[in-house]
Amino acid sequence: MSEKSRRYTAAVVDAFTNAPYSGNPAGVIILGGDPFPEDDRCIRAAAELRFSETAFVRQLGPTEFAVRYFTPVCEASLCGHATVASFTFLREKRLCGTGDMLVHTASGDIRVTVSKDGVWLDMAEAVTLKKLLGEEAKEVYRAFGLPERELEGGLSPAIVSVGLTDILLPVKDTAELAAAIQDENAVSELSRRRGVTGVHMFSLSSDGFAAHCRNFAPLYGIPEECATGTSNGALFHYLIEEGCIAPSPASFLQGEAMGRPSVIRAMREGSRIRVGGNAAAVMTGTIEV
Repeated sequence: MSEKSRRYTAAVVDAFTNAPYSGNPAGVIILGGDPFPEDDRCIRAAAELRFSETAFVRQLGPTEFAVRYFTPVCEASLCGHATVASFTFLREKRLCGTGDMLVHTASGDIRVTVSKDGVWLDMAEAVTLKKLLGEEAKEVYRAFGLPERELEGGLSPAIVSVGLTDILLPVKDTAELAAAIQDENAVSELSRRRGVTGVHMFSLSSDGFAAHCRNFAPLYGIPEECATGTSNGALFHYLIEEGCIAPSPASFLQGEAMGRPSVIRAMREGSRIRVGGNAAAVMTGTIEV
């Protein structure tokens, strides 16, 4: 162990599921009251764990925490599934109780509500930044090998932010959703040009889920993600705004294409969008950071 490194409790936790080995796995590293390690150390630890995001959690008080999120290549300002994973693990290890927690993130302060059967977190203010029309829309479909169009079911592709920003891309049905084949270079380039994390593709549903979804963020080293809380929070906002669903709690199904089905719940509380779900820890140990 190097002079500056330390060992911390670490876990692998599957988020947005009740069952181990489904949902979206995240790394969770508990720092206690220690300061955050240097960024390059966090990135190396995240790369070693090899999940799309790893959360580093500092406890500042009984109900106050600071969390930073790292992909294998960079820092992310907020991550829904890693937050659900982290606070499920903290609850199970009795490092936090139930109720509201104040959590400081790079995206701003958020409220995380811990209960016995799930974790809910606030999104940042939901904003539809732009609807993509004409060639702007067509190039997104083209990047997935799908027929070019401007609208699908009356909906245009749109750039929406709830702290993280995504392109929301409507497709015809679950068959077209499954058939999409990503051109990673093209999606990375349009993500960079549009200033978004990635593309959240969805088809509206009437089977108990508001939509079935796939999420692609190759610009950040994530070819596809099986559960994204922030993206589904953005989608929930957009579907309410467009009159596609009522402003009542809804569930989204993601990860089918990856063999890891994940259920992300969303609700509106006042002016805030909240997302939530369950999680299951599958591995615990220590890691040197």
